[in-house]
Amino acid sequence: MNGDINAEQLRDIENQEIKRIVEKQKELGLNAVTDGELRRSWWHFDFLENLDGVERFEANSGLQFQNQETKARGIKVTGKLDFSDHPMIEDFKFLKSIAGEHCAKMTIPSPSMLRLRGDIQQGIYNDPEEFMHDLANAYKKAIRAFYDAGCHYLQLDDTAWAFLSSEEERERMRSQGTDPDELIALYADTINKAVEDRPDNLTITMHICRGNFRSTWMYSGGYEPVAETLFDGINVDGFFLEYDSDRAGDFNPLRFVKRKDLQIVLGLVTSKHSDLENPEEVKQRINEAAHFVDLNQLCLSPQCGFASTEEGNILTEEQQWAKLRHVVEIAQDVWK
Repeated sequence: MNGDINAEQLRDIENQEIKRIVEKQKELGLNAVTDGELRRSWWHFDFLENLDGVERFEANSGLQFQNQETKARGIKVTGKLDFSDHPMIEDFKFLKSIAGEHCAKMTIPSPSMLRLRGDIQQGIYNDPEEFMHDLANAYKKAIRAFYDAGCHYLQLDDTAWAFLSSEEERERMRSQGTDPDELIALYADTINKAVEDRPDNLTITMHICRGNFRSTWMYSGGYEPVAETLFDGINVDGFFLEYDSDRAGDFNPLRFVKRKDLQIVLGLVTSKHSDLENPEEVKQRINEAAHFVDLNQLCLSPQCGFASTEEGNILTEEQQWAKLRHVVEIAQDVWK
């Protein structure tokens, strides 16, 4: 016996583990619960490769992080993009069934990630605008499908904005004949088309970070190059922003937050290592951000999830719960 199990046995184990971590989230005092993405190998590929017209493939190399490289895997666009059905709809239904009175929160990659990470096969899309149009429509159908399954809180995870904030990456794009500011406008337009006409009782937020694999990172640079478009041009209800290190810059870009109904969630607690941040220093940083955004529009969270891929960050499970508990305790003290 080599310990192999079939898909049904794996699903049963996943169900039990998701029930366990949902109950733990409730015990910690979280109002919204997730399934921890425990059914995924990658935070983005697992969703994107199940869109119509997208396939996975074994790449020659992995994604390069600081002194780390992921497993070799990629996605390619081999046909016209669309959304007809998706296994994660059933994943959400299971989460919804065990959430009880708590909000069941679903996370999926932003449409930007297919443009950033997908290999578009020759002859499929000769017109970039047609590609982004079909991508937006596929996402609009996906968002509706999750809503029809009972989802009232959907988060779009997006590292493209950190990519577009990096001066190193912006210079590389320019050297290749690409205007990064044109990409900013293109990504924003696609996201806005994807989320337009959504139901009034569906909250959509966006999470932005600079990469997260085995406690390492991919990009550096503050939000300034993308801030005006991001905070005053994308029609979501809130932003989860990485702010746990100097690589994310200062709070000045938050001056572009004009809407009074836009929630800004400060990722001041790192998910990359186990040391608990000094609560008073976290509170001080929240106060600094409050010079740009009303305190009642601010929230607190970890900088990113604890496992963007199945390998996870270099923390134990108990250290992860301690981080979440830390966030809850500080938030309860700030927003009494």
